[in-house]
Amino acid sequence: MTSRRELANAIRALSMDAVQKANSGHPGAPMGMADIAEVLWNDHVRHNPVNPKWANRDRFVLSNGHGSMLIYSLLHLTGYDLPIEELKNFRQLHSKTPGHPEYGYAPGIETTTGPLGQGVTNAVGMAIAEKALAAQFNKDGHKIVDHKTYVFLGDGCLMEGISHEACSLAGTLGLGNLIAFWDDNGISIDGHVEGWFTDNTPKRFEAYGWHVIPDVDGHDANAIAKAIEMAKAMTDKPTMICCKTTIGFGSPNKAGTHACHGAALGDAEVNLTKAALGWDHGPFEIPADVYAGWDAKAKGTKAEQDWNVKFASYKAAYPELAAEFERRMNGDLPKTWAADADKFISAVNDEAKTTATRLSSLAAIEGYANLLPEIFGGSADLGCSNMTEWKGHKPMRADKPDANYVNYGVREFGMSAIMNGIALHGGLIPFGATFLMFSEYARNAVRMSALMGIRSIFVYTHDSIGLGEDGPTHQPVEQTATLRMIPNMQVWRPCDAVETAACWRAAIERKNGPSVLVFSRQNLPHMPRTAEQLQGIYRGGYILKDAGGTPDAIIIATGSEVELAVKAADELAAKGKKIRVVSMPSTNLFDAQDEAYRESVLPVAVSKRVAVEAGVTDGWWKYVGTNGKIVGLNRFGESAPAGQLFKEFGFTVENVVKHVEAVL
Repeated sequence: MTSRRELANAIRALSMDAVQKANSGHPGAPMGMADIAEVLWNDHVRHNPVNPKWANRDRFVLSNGHGSMLIYSLLHLTGYDLPIEELKNFRQLHSKTPGHPEYGYAPGIETTTGPLGQGVTNAVGMAIAEKALAAQFNKDGHKIVDHKTYVFLGDGCLMEGISHEACSLAGTLGLGNLIAFWDDNGISIDGHVEGWFTDNTPKRFEAYGWHVIPDVDGHDANAIAKAIEMAKAMTDKPTMICCKTTIGFGSPNKAGTHACHGAALGDAEVNLTKAALGWDHGPFEIPADVYAGWDAKAKGTKAEQDWNVKFASYKAAYPELAAEFERRMNGDLPKTWAADADKFISAVNDEAKTTATRLSSLAAIEGYANLLPEIFGGSADLGCSNMTEWKGHKPMRADKPDANYVNYGVREFGMSAIMNGIALHGGLIPFGATFLMFSEYARNAVRMSALMGIRSIFVYTHDSIGLGEDGPTHQPVEQTATLRMIPNMQVWRPCDAVETAACWRAAIERKNGPSVLVFSRQNLPHMPRTAEQLQGIYRGGYILKDAGGTPDAIIIATGSEVELAVKAADELAAKGKKIRVVSMPSTNLFDAQDEAYRESVLPVAVSKRVAVEAGVTDGWWKYVGTNGKIVGLNRFGESAPAGQLFKEFGFTVENVVKHVEAVL
């Protein structure tokens, strides 16, 4: 029988070989964590390489994503569709094995990791999703949602502030389905960490309310196995297993040093290491008995089949719940969704209400949450300002898992990466809210959602100098523009309740990427529109007001500035000018339309254009061109009532008219 150490050495060998062939990568972490991975994956992780998307699989997250050859080795060895050729193409163009694990490339990769600290935070989100879904769907004698989330993390993850945000919340929520393994090797890229990282990590996690298992020998399979059993027995607290390891384990000259952290060992050292480990095989050569010792296809298939039997029994007892579970895990919306959403938006249009779009957003959440039990909300300690606490919201607590909402506290970055984990888990559509200004804290997690193409909905209120008296520290000027620059992101800044309801609908229906919804603090009037104009909202930009024939000039606006554009057009019409007003709630979506549609809204022949938005101007030049002008704000705001600020900075009908007359 193949020994545990030999099975672990297969990870070490593949990691060394792949990094050496690429002459790039991080061999140290996979070599140091190989023994932990072997015990966990062979004896505890429930997964099915034949069906990587099995709903009740355990989730595994490699938070220290630079050690990507660890997870690639595990996926290859256990039988996923990741052939040895892909490991040989590590870090090469179009391979399934990029430098850091990327969601959607190799089967079995649950999330993109690389920016340290976000993987463990995604894992917290996955554990929250499992806890909520278990409470919603499980019945006495029928546990169909019953799995764990395992996460590997390193010193770098623990240094990142986001790990404090996420792990603190995980302890408060009592996520007993979350088990983390700390690779305590004392090394980061710059060397031995005692010069910059001396936290008492076990005490830190105990203070968070975690179950902590300290001083586990990360190279002793029996000690690792005992720790995992203890962790699995703890059901009301997340567990941190502190594993003492040697980075680059087995390397005679580089183990225990930063020399093996982020660089290939070199051919000579690879050969010496293999000899020291007793691994007498060539590059990328895995003996048949080692493959057999790792192969999890039969065991995984049986685990899924056993669950299928349980689910069939559940389906017989609770057919409606079973159908709902399948729908939600598939990411599908209800069959009646389109008709119900149409009806809701029609009612909003008929109401013709003047209100702040943050309040219109609350109304949209109220309407859609009644249709979609998978809506899972939250706010970073601003629920009463962001208007996210709808009548049916149920905040999660350690003893109240039947929830559809999280009070994230002042944790904008943590909230956003947790939302990504919830979205990746499946079965829930997460949204999280804060002031637009504080999207800055969350930016990298927002970017990661776009990179992965997942359905996270970021709700940002208090969208401009209209915030008022809180002043420039709280007044977003450049945030909307820079969020629009993120590839695969759809940013919405609606002008009234109807556009708000429509943008919420678009975000919910968008499966292949995230959405940013930007809402006002101040009241905005209802804009009358035809059925055709209503459909134009879903194209990102449309003609809201027209004078007939070829216009003399076009005013383009978003959000609160659409009202200015319409009033300016009316004044100019009284002077005999034909002015078209284009509402452009989503520049990203408008840019994605075909050329014919874009030309119908913004004809090339009409070069006299003015864009109006209470923010930086750079992004608008592509619409107004060299003959156009922009009413914007290329400076920080001031502390004063909103009305005074809009006047101070030129967001008035008079100033918009002046700019249009200037281009004419």
